[in-house]
Amino acid sequence: MQAMVLHRAGQALRHEQRDIPSPGPGQVRVRVEACAVCRTDLHVVDGELPDQKTPVIPGHEIVGLVEAAGEGVAGIAPGARVGIAWLAHTCGRCLYCRSGRENLCDSAAFTGHTRDGGFASHVIAEHAYTFPLPGDADPVKLAPLMCAGMIGWRCLRALGPARLVGLYGFGAAAHLLAQVLRWEGRTFHAFTRPGDSQSQALAQSLGAAWAGASDAMPPAPLDGAILFAPVGALVPAALKAVRKGGRVVCGGIHMSDIPSMPYSLLWGERELVSVANLTRRDGREFLGIAGRIGIEPKTTRYALREANRALDDLRTGRVEGAAVLVP
Repeated sequence: MQAMVLHRAGQALRHEQRDIPSPGPGQVRVRVEACAVCRTDLHVVDGELPDQKTPVIPGHEIVGLVEAAGEGVAGIAPGARVGIAWLAHTCGRCLYCRSGRENLCDSAAFTGHTRDGGFASHVIAEHAYTFPLPGDADPVKLAPLMCAGMIGWRCLRALGPARLVGLYGFGAAAHLLAQVLRWEGRTFHAFTRPGDSQSQALAQSLGAAWAGASDAMPPAPLDGAILFAPVGALVPAALKAVRKGGRVVCGGIHMSDIPSMPYSLLWGERELVSVANLTRRDGREFLGIAGRIGIEPKTTRYALREANRALDDLRTGRVEGAAVLVP
């Protein structure tokens, strides 16, 4: 198998050849057709997440075909297309797992972080944590749904019934969520890096009522806002833009420190909440919605060996929509 491997945080990924692995009990081996590049992959490569395993193959927005199944796996045939997301394993016994919050399990494992992921030609996954996908769809278009789409959906559920929504950071997740908001009849405003006319134009093409810089105030107070950009300084900005009783949801797994801010920005029963990881229920719900809506991701393809360039393009904002590696 071919793989792009992180050996040390802060260093470039290395291309390697490895023996093709065999699936263990409960596992499947998947031949990767496409793997989208997520901002969380940048946090993995930069060593910004706890419990980082190295060496590790990053990547957790995976679409591929089942090649082999381990002992105890039933109901899936070779050649079936599946998706693999960030959540790779949970204990199933703790308070969080038993209460439908497996995303908070203290014993969870994560694809491309604590287990090898999809920046490769093959990957091993637990069958119970895969998602069946249509065999006639474009795997490159499906790949961004496996995290960017799912995390956007969980953030929207956390936001609640806000009618005028602010999206801070208009990249892979926001451009998919924008299509859900439009389908639901909600209005959204897009906030991008100052001067990022490309992302603002993309937002407007997807129905944004307004698009501007993240340091600007929107033309009307927001009912709620979702932060996809991992920039702590945007938290006070979003709270300032949200009306009393509104909610700000932080959707990133990692964020720079939130600066000191006056209590008046939070006062008025504004709420600040975070979204952590995903549950399999989130994945099933979102994929069902995506199929009904016909969500159309905007993608830029890269060869597997170009993973470092894809990560750099994502870091510097040169990717419109989602970057996707194709082995």
